Amino acid sequence: MWHIREHRDIEKTCRKLPDAVVKKYELWKDIVFRHGPGKLKEFPGFHDEKLIGKREGQRSSRLSLKYRVIYTVEKEIITVLVLEITPHEY
Repeated sequence: MWHIREHRDIEKTCRKLPDAVVKKYELWKDIVFRHGPGKLKEFPGFHDEKLIGKREGQRSSRLSLKYRVIYTVEKEIITVLVLEITPHEY
């Protein structure tokens, strides 16, 4: 099993998000916790991808057409750090 750490602002952010986005985020967390971020590639709806440019080293998964979860993977300690959930502005 994987460990998921969330930025301290994620809980506050989730309170402002539409219910459908929060539900998809909870599904995303469940998949990552049980199987790791590599399993996300089997779900085309998440469109999981590595980012480039100033966000190099980070990854993105779709929660809706507008919202993405941005995260990094620390393989040494098997940790996924959720940095933010943001409208697609990067």
